[in-house]
Amino acid sequence: MPHFHAYYQTLSDHVGIYDIGKIERLAGSLPRRQERLVLAWAELHQEELLSNWQTLQQDRPAIKIEPLK
Repeated sequence: MPHFHAYYQTLSDHVGIYDIGKIERLAGSLPRRQERLVLAWAELHQEELLSNWQTLQQDRPAIKIEPLK
């Protein structure tokens, strides 16, 4: 299943795993504000995320995706 991991480091590390197709959290957790930013970013870059997923499945390096500004 195409997915990506989002990491947020504070006093305790947070990791969320998100479905690329549905843009929803599958596992883990992030603080609420950070999760909203991750979901907004993923909606904007859904095609790029899916392309990178397919690239990584072929053991090729992913292409950098612009951060949310």
